Amino acid sequence: MSRRILLRLSYEGTAYAGWQAQDNALAVQPVLERAIFDITGERLRVTGASRTDAGVHALSQAAHFDTASRVPAEKFALALNTRLPQDVRVTASREVPEGFHARFSAAGKVYAYVFSNAPASSALYGRFSAHCPVRLDEAAMDRAARALVGRHDFTAFQAAGGTAKTFVREMRAARVARRGNLVTFLIYGTGFLYNMVRICAGTLALVGQGKLPEDCFAQAYATRSRLSLGYTAPAKGLTLVRVLYPGQEAQGEALAGMDALFGGADAAEFLPDGPELLPPKPLDLTEKPLDGEENLR
Repeated sequence: MSRRILLRLSYEGTAYAGWQAQDNALAVQPVLERAIFDITGERLRVTGASRTDAGVHALSQAAHFDTASRVPAEKFALALNTRLPQDVRVTASREVPEGFHARFSAAGKVYAYVFSNAPASSALYGRFSAHCPVRLDEAAMDRAARALVGRHDFTAFQAAGGTAKTFVREMRAARVARRGNLVTFLIYGTGFLYNMVRICAGTLALVGQGKLPEDCFAQAYATRSRLSLGYTAPAKGLTLVRVLYPGQEAQGEALAGMDALFGGADAAEFLPDGPELLPPKPLDLTEKPLDGEENLR
């Protein structure tokens, strides 16, 4: 009898060409699938909630697979970690109903983007942050970020190569805060366009340097022009903090309200999934867009 297993995963994206399997590069998905084969003897496909790009990290990615194995659902996390490299960890595993889908059942995501704001790049946080040697005004960045909250037409916020056909998305929380030399942009939304968070981060960095006005996001809504916004910030500063499911909205608000990723929103790595996942909401696969921040080109 087949069961559906939900995994929560964290990974450092530095060595990987993103989540999805590729012919000519190492990705997280096939590494996980090989570990599952080692445990169960089954060659199967793991479905991820978010197709993170090359170099992007994750604290609480979600993925599901179907198995006929007799391994207890809650034991998969421990077993898989004995087969996975250190930069990919399964933090939790549980059985979910057959109708649950890691991607299509998702209700939102929280992302963090971190700038190392010091004269020299950080040796400790360098793999998880983008270096900005020019002093950033985090208060101005935070004021600008507040304009992202709400339901808007984000046409201007998609990078070339995005495949989304609709551009209206709802952001439920956004803020920028400083802790020491680390300036962190946190955002919680129901969906994102391709490279949207990195475009927002690059734009906020320019606001923080006084090179763009604080109302630049409002201008971008009006013009729908990519030229109204700043650069696409490097992938290594971006972390998928958590994929959220119906009933977990309070988690999204709390995580996006933190003042930092490290020692703050990174608590998401071991947040439990409660009974709200049972039963899943009905699936409508016709209009559900791909996860835009990591859409395939």
